[in-house]
Amino acid sequence: MIKDSKDKNMKKLIDKGYEFRNFIGFDIRSKENEENPNEMIIEGVACVFDKPTVLFEDEGIEYKEVVDRKALDDTDISDVIFNYNHGGRVYARTRNNSLSLAVKDDGLHVRIKLDSEDEGHKELYRDVKKRLIDKMSYCYIVSDKGFEYDTETHTRRITSIKKVFDVSAVDIPAYDSTSISARSILDLEKAEMKKLESEILEKKKEHRKRIALAIEIERKVN
Repeated sequence: MIKDSKDKNMKKLIDKGYEFRNFIGFDIRSKENEENPNEMIIEGVACVFDKPTVLFEDEGIEYKEVVDRKALDDTDISDVIFNYNHGGRVYARTRNNSLSLAVKDDGLHVRIKLDSEDEGHKELYRDVKKRLIDKMSYCYIVSDKGFEYDTETHTRRITSIKKVFDVSAVDIPAYDSTSISARSILDLEKAEMKKLESEILEKKKEHRKRIALAIEIERKVN
């Protein structure tokens, strides 16, 4: 349930089509630099390709999502920020080269160079190094018709992401933001799924009626 002002702001973004994904097990870590021990580098993977993830469960059905390997081929990543829990202070940015993004075979990799003279940066780096913060998340918007939906497996495949807005270090992955975001997108798809299932049921009923009629006609003829 969305309670505080940050979550309300996130809900406003979700209503505009922004999506947030927090993936458990998608790693963020500090990187030691032997040549320059004072340099503070964080690396991680914000998005992994071709790995189905369960977003939420509804009425016993698991709704999943998978990001296609080509989903970031035409994505705008020209101005992306790195922050903490999708809010507050900006620690790095692609525009000043303190944040770099690389689309690789397995997903979207990030590299952040923190300011070694800034106490806030030192604190974040220390928490990452101690594994107190060890997850990544990202905020994005899907292109028009940039997804497919499989009604049998209840899986949404993202085929084209229009823009990535931020990558974020997260402490406890914010399930609410992921779930609400996913549900808002899947609502129409679920409605379409139910419509298709209803149509299938109607076709089965009509088929049974035709079989029953054919049997009745054959019985009368004989």
